[in-house]
Amino acid sequence: QVQLAESGGGLVQAGDSLRLSCVPSVSTDNTVAMGWFRQAPGKEREFVAAIRISTDIASYGDSVKGRFTISIDNAKNTVSLQMGSLKPEDTAEYFCAAAVRKVDQYDYWGQGTQVIVSS
Repeated sequence: QVQLAESGGGLVQAGDSLRLSCVPSVSTDNTVAMGWFRQAPGKEREFVAAIRISTDIASYGDSVKGRFTISIDNAKNTVSLQMGSLKPEDTAEYFCAAAVRKVDQYDYWGQGTQVIVSS
């Protein structure tokens, strides 16, 4: 069992930046990929970003490309999502997820952290 603890959400204005963090209860080296997803009220869960542990290759959802960056700090065992040029449509609950067997199959999920972007 892997626990994921997200933090960093909050209320910001359009155009601002925000950094989300996720600390797993195991080393990220024990996973194959770490990802961020989001879900806005009344909408389906949306892929935001992911990073493959073995290669550090990152991928992004179309709506956040060029604005968000996912990274891993191995010393702190922390997965971060740096969000820039935030828009009201980025408002959502953001979830960290860990894949331990297949890179596109997420086995564990955090509780979520809320991001609200005001216009």
